Amino acid sequence: MDPRLKQAAGWLYRRGENLIALMIGVMFVGFLLQVVFRYLLNWPTGWSSELTVVLWIWVVLFGAAFVVREEEEIRFDLIYGAVGPRARRIMTLVSAAVLIAAYGYSFPAVADYVTFMKVESTAYLKIRFDWLFSIYLVFVPAVIARYLWLGFHALRGDAPDEFDPTKASSGV
Repeated sequence: MDPRLKQAAGWLYRRGENLIALMIGVMFVGFLLQVVFRYLLNWPTGWSSELTVVLWIWVVLFGAAFVVREEEEIRFDLIYGAVGPRARRIMTLVSAAVLIAAYGYSFPAVADYVTFMKVESTAYLKIRFDWLFSIYLVFVPAVIARYLWLGFHALRGDAPDEFDPTKASSGV
């Protein structure tokens, strides 16, 4: 890979991590404000709970699409770690094919529904639902691209790395 392209990809990856950290920070501040308003000022707020839920949706889908690396994905470790490279390749091919088919088949209907949801908005922050769920329209093509790449490498004969539980991380 071209070093400049690799450097740019690394920079984008770090900005994705920064964005997730920012969203989690805003979620935490919203949670603290909710506690202060509800229990200290006796003034319940709905907007902070709504903000936390919206940001959680974005953190999970954005993180899964752009930040979580392949080795941090959830697997059936007992089975995956017990088999050899050929079986891991087959498992990767099957899972890639199933996920590409499922996401590809459902994407047009989901995109239609998300765009239709411009008629509704959240109760407190008045965020249109099409904007709120637009992250899903970014998530699906990113996941399809990831599994096309993994499936291509599995077809070429590259076996995924064996899972090492000593190197596992939280994923974000």
